[in-house]
Amino acid sequence: MERIGDAVPGRTSPGDRDALVVLASVGGIGPITLDRLLGTVGRPAQVLEMARRRDGARAAQDATRDARTGRPSLTAAAAHELVAAARSPEEVLVALRDAHVHALTRWDSGYPRRLREIDLPPLVLFVRGSDAALEPRAAVAVVGTRRPTDRGRQISARIGASLARAGALVVSGLAIGIDGEAHAAVVRESGTTVAVIGGGHARMTPASHDRLADAIVSGGGAVVSEHAPGTEPTRGTFPRRNRLISGLSDAVVVVEAGARSGALLTAAWALEQGRECFFVPDSIDAPQSAGSLAWLRDYAGVARIVAGIPQLLEDLGLVADLAGEVANAHSEGPSAGGLKPSGRAARAPSLEAVALGLPVREGALVRAIGAGATTADEVAALTGLAIGAVLGGLTVLEHRGLVESVYGRVRLTHAT
Repeated sequence: MERIGDAVPGRTSPGDRDALVVLASVGGIGPITLDRLLGTVGRPAQVLEMARRRDGARAAQDATRDARTGRPSLTAAAAHELVAAARSPEEVLVALRDAHVHALTRWDSGYPRRLREIDLPPLVLFVRGSDAALEPRAAVAVVGTRRPTDRGRQISARIGASLARAGALVVSGLAIGIDGEAHAAVVRESGTTVAVIGGGHARMTPASHDRLADAIVSGGGAVVSEHAPGTEPTRGTFPRRNRLISGLSDAVVVVEAGARSGALLTAAWALEQGRECFFVPDSIDAPQSAGSLAWLRDYAGVARIVAGIPQLLEDLGLVADLAGEVANAHSEGPSAGGLKPSGRAARAPSLEAVALGLPVREGALVRAIGAGATTADEVAALTGLAIGAVLGGLTVLEHRGLVESVYGRVRLTHAT
């Protein structure tokens, strides 16, 4: 019998593909159970045919019995739900269209390559938005607590915006807190971001992020789930989605995470999947960072510290002077795309890394000064900005200690 992992992308019949989507839409059927069904019964369409029989529920359970224990992985409730879906498969497919969601199966050529490499990749991804967003050159997850400090919110937004300016996809979980701040910052930069949700699209939580989800999709990104649109999110579905956040990414950045934060589950999945993990440090007295600090202590040499946003961009290989390393990652990395962190010894970040870590206006000013401009008029001429915008931006840069004014001329400080 053909198992689902043996199928050749792009060579599956439409009937079997639709049947696979129907099977994956049944609550209680996960990758292991579906693999057993296919391994015992055959093609997805044959599984539905079996479920439509008078003894379909019992036959489906029997097909998922463990050879060692004799226990079925398919519960009685899930078996009866499977029978109902098998008898009205068109209802499942119509529900997808009504939710403006389409399915990507592991048999489709457009299924994300990064996810193909992880253990137990979802059999079907339910996608609202662009499939192309799931295959970026470089992808970085930004995650953290749902109850961040104001500082955590600001850092998450700065990291998200800087990654977007550097051309990386930002992946997160659309939760309130760190996740939402990262997504929103990317949207404001007109970058691309992907949100992985813990339930179905028609039951998305939090409801307050509906507009953010719309903006993500409108901006060329996507909102994805391994659950059918009508699936209610539960405490069990969110840990499952964390493996997809890391699986879609080349590296994971944790901004703030308490001792029991779900962001640490994402970090654990990342290490298991061979992804890089970065943690933003904070005060030893901050409960929001207890988990992050514990990881930096317990996984020294594996969990890496975020020493600054320019430094993070360099560590990820996203700045211009590391372009050769990023290009090599296309062929040498864990997927056709992907980051190849620099592994360089500690040093001052490059000018381009500093510029990417700043808002667009201030970044342009830093580049102009680095190119030789020494007066506000020269900076204005190089950047094309109005003199008022230049003066305002220089004030911001001076306040942050990045430039200084000496006898009416500006220059970069040692910090850049």
